[in-house]
Amino acid sequence: MATNDNNLEKKIIETAQQLFMKNGFAETNMSDIAAAAGINRPALHYYFRTKDKMFQAVFGNIILSLAPEIQGIMLQDKPISERIGKIIDAYFNTFFRNPYLPIFMVREIERDMSHLVSTARELRLEGYFQEIANGLQSEMNAGKLKQVPLHVVFLTFYGLLVFPFLTRKLSTAVFFDKDEDFEEMLAGWKSQIIMQMEHLLCN
Repeated sequence: MATNDNNLEKKIIETAQQLFMKNGFAETNMSDIAAAAGINRPALHYYFRTKDKMFQAVFGNIILSLAPEIQGIMLQDKPISERIGKIIDAYFNTFFRNPYLPIFMVREIERDMSHLVSTARELRLEGYFQEIANGLQSEMNAGKLKQVPLHVVFLTFYGLLVFPFLTRKLSTAVFFDKDEDFEEMLAGWKSQIIMQMEHLLCN
């Protein structure tokens, strides 16, 4: 019975994730999720009593699989270019599995930033990000990296990383013959991100 419960809960989270990513949090209701999962509302409420709890489960399903990996990579005693390359791979893999994630995050930041922050706090994500920030600052203080404001590091990296995915339809229509060309482009784009971050951070 427990296995069946776990399987159904996983199915509900995956279904909600697809709907949240495609339609947004505000435009998705619990009835939509129940119908798409093939269950009734009471069954859905057995697992998740509110949409906020559902959102937390969905957000955690994605971010909690990524944040520890990013933290582990950043804390390795390896050249920054090698670490950045691994982090890019981790994000690219996540974005390919969840193609609506970048636009979803931008939409939710604009729609209700406090909701996103409170969800992150509920999931205790701050600790991961703070340790990454502390690690970078320590490397800067030790002279291993240039002294660069952390917000500049954040905006530079995530701007380079996310913007191609936000404009995927446009760039595919303008520059490429088919969607597969976009994926091939990312291999070259990865080297550009690494080069720009090296220029920003390395002495």
